[in-house]
Amino acid sequence: MTTSMPTSPFTDPVPAHRLERAAAALAAHGFTVEILDGAADARTRVQCLIPEGASVLTGASETLRLSGIADDINGSGRYDAVKPRVLAMDRATEGDEIRRLTATPDVIVSSVHAVTETGSLVIASGSGSQLPGNAGGAARAIWVVGAQKVVPDLDTALRRVEDHCLPLESARTQEAYGWRSAVNRLLVLKAEHVAGRGTVLLLREAIGF
Repeated sequence: MTTSMPTSPFTDPVPAHRLERAAAALAAHGFTVEILDGAADARTRVQCLIPEGASVLTGASETLRLSGIADDINGSGRYDAVKPRVLAMDRATEGDEIRRLTATPDVIVSSVHAVTETGSLVIASGSGSQLPGNAGGAARAIWVVGAQKVVPDLDTALRRVEDHCLPLESARTQEAYGWRSAVNRLLVLKAEHVAGRGTVLLLREAIGF
């Protein structure tokens, strides 16, 4: 059985039946999955999922920025927010401590670049700094994912990373830092073997890259 290619350039929300297919496949692979209407619901749900006082790392994510989730975590004072601490540290003299803080928080909240209807999550990175927490270093992981990121399979997911996400992220880093991004590392999460560790919040709307 073959799956048809998406007709949109990776920007349109997939229909409900494809979102539900991805959710079912992820659940079969050990992920906890919730389908929510939109970013506002995800913002509320994330706050319910994270214990007050937990150390929390937010990944570099337009989804988290646009939804307000990043500000909720890093600026509310409810959590031990890792990102503000890391940004205030000296990378030349405190690099080892930065590496440890980002690799093993209590909770990592991030997004992904693609989720497949076969039940995998795909995350690309230039430096790899946020991959350890997503891969298993964090005790819990929460991924907030817009419906436009659902693709049929892993091959299509990798095309989405290279053809859609990378140009947008490169434009962002060029404006912000003066250099273009790159896909130097790829993390493919095919299953979650620790019950309750990984939660995917699938949104019915498009948000982020």
